[in-house]
Amino acid sequence: MAERARVKPARPASPAPRKRRLRRWLLWLALAPMIFSFLWVLLYRWVDPPLSGVMAERIIEARRAGNSVFRIDQQWCALDSVGPYLPVAIVAAEDQRFLEHSGFDTVEIEKALAAREDGARLRGASTLSQQVAKNVFLWSGRSYLRKGLEAWFTVLIELLWNKERILEVYLNVAETGDGLFGFCRACEVRFGKDCERLSPYQLALLVATLPNPRQRRADKPTAYLHQRASWIVKQSEQLGGPAWLQRMRGE
Repeated sequence: MAERARVKPARPASPAPRKRRLRRWLLWLALAPMIFSFLWVLLYRWVDPPLSGVMAERIIEARRAGNSVFRIDQQWCALDSVGPYLPVAIVAAEDQRFLEHSGFDTVEIEKALAAREDGARLRGASTLSQQVAKNVFLWSGRSYLRKGLEAWFTVLIELLWNKERILEVYLNVAETGDGLFGFCRACEVRFGKDCERLSPYQLALLVATLPNPRQRRADKPTAYLHQRASWIVKQSEQLGGPAWLQRMRGE
């Protein structure tokens, strides 16, 4: 009887083309938001944002409240056009280690956490980079989703922009009143002059209205605003005043 031929076991079938296509689509679906956000931030390295996330949020709030006449009042200006005192006042008030950190001030974060452990209210430790990330690309709020996205955009901003661009975008998109955005327009509205013609104390009053510019008025300062503005002026001097701006530019 002839010996029966041995039958080789069949090899496992390779993944079907449909499954491979599905995997590729899922991969692109996962990578697309990251690629889009990267290109979005890179674009704003040179292009001024026409509308920020917080501006859009305020427009939506106004429309929901039935306010059909609400408008955004903003005037974009270059960093070189605001004089040497406004940039350093912003840094003195909001982020004194702006030139030292890479988007996250670990010193302030540790202080905030330590204060929280001692029973104090958790205070903010956001850098200018984080505030730009929130103001331009996101929305206000305290959800974990927004904070996670804020961290991601902060990393991209620090990677793709320089410190001058971060500061320039901040002073143009910061909310400075009800429907009022940017310090250049705020100088005109509150004091009737451009930023370069205001005194360091007047500029400090404008900065002192943060983080509640819709409730505080630099042209109608309270005792608190005067106290805060005086502190900002002193801190600005300790940072070096106009010389700080030269240091940022490596001059």
